[in-house]
Order: sequence, then C-alpha cells, then structure tokens
Amino acid sequence: MWVYEKKLQYPVRVSNCNPRLAKYLIEQYGGADGELAAALRYLNQRYTIPDKVIGLLTDIGTEEFAHLEMIATMVYKLTKDATPQQMVAAGLGEHYANRDGALFYQNAAGDPWTATYIQAKGDPIADLYEDIAAEEKARATYQWLIDISDDPDINDSLRFLREREIVHSMRFREAVEILKEDKGKKKFF
Repeated sequence: MWVYEKKLQYPVRVSNCNPRLAKYLIEQYGGADGELAAALRYLNQRYTIPDKVIGLLTDIGTEEFAHLEMIATMVYKLTKDATPQQMVAAGLGEHYANRDGALFYQNAAGDPWTATYIQAKGDPIADLYEDIAAEEKARATYQWLIDISDDPDINDSLRFLREREIVHSMRFREAVEILKEDKGKKKFF
C-alpha cells in the first residue's frame, strides 16, 4: 500500500537557529488547525463518506502526514543548535524543562493537542464543509507565519504548504458539488 521515499514532500531549509520562530511553527504541528488534526480528521471521516469521494479524503489525509513531517523538520532544524538560554528567551523554557529538544504535539501557546480538534458529524456535506473550513484556517495560519518569519528558506517551505492548503480546499469544494449532484439524481433499483 505504501511506497516511502526517504525525502520530504518539499525541501526544508533553515537559514539559522531561531527557536522563537519554531515556537510559532509548532502551531501547525499540534494546534487545532494544524497538520496532525487535519490528517486524523480526514482519515476518520472517510468511513462515513460516500464511495465517490472516499479516495479524496484518504489522499489528502495521508498528504497531511507529509506536511506534519515537514513542520517537524522545520522545528527541529530551528532549535537543534539552540542553547537552553535561547529556548527560555524564545518562550520555550517550559518545553525545554519537560522535553529538551523533543517535539511534542502542542500549539504555539504550549497547550497539548487534543482529540477535540477533530470534527466528524457523519453527514458527508457537513463534514466536507468542515474540511473546507479547516483548510482555509490552515492557509491563513501559514500566511501569518510567513508574515512574522524573517527566514527566506523557511518562508519558501511555508509558501509551498500554504498553496497545498488552497488545493485541498478546492478539492473538498469539488467533492461537495459531486455529492450534491449525486443526491439530486433519481435512484433506480
């Protein structure tokens, strides 16, 4: 089922050590609108979605895991050479005291990831609109991260991720239209 290449979906380069930027990027690692929540949301929803669009949720859900890997790589590269004093100055003192440099699913404020971030209603149209909203919120967050970042290398990867969120949103919108059209057709048995 899987073919794994030992490379990221898109290259991640970092200009210099920047734990403060890493603190902000962690939002897309373990935040409500981050990549982990998106991947789990889509892969969970696919069990109650019509066959016509189930593959879309599988494809996008697994791609979100690739994005999660990119964010983890960015955070790791931004903090791997940081001193404890730099971690404290960046607002990551509590993180350092608990985990050293290990990644942890949390948002930028330090709140741990929670399953309450995952929405699933069992109604395909409602779930797809939830997915569209999730992608648009992630797109907005990536834009805000670009706005506060001064690292051109990180910004390159963030732009890639922002564009993928736009593509995912468009694909979910197409799926809504497919299901609406299918719902209006007469069924013959």
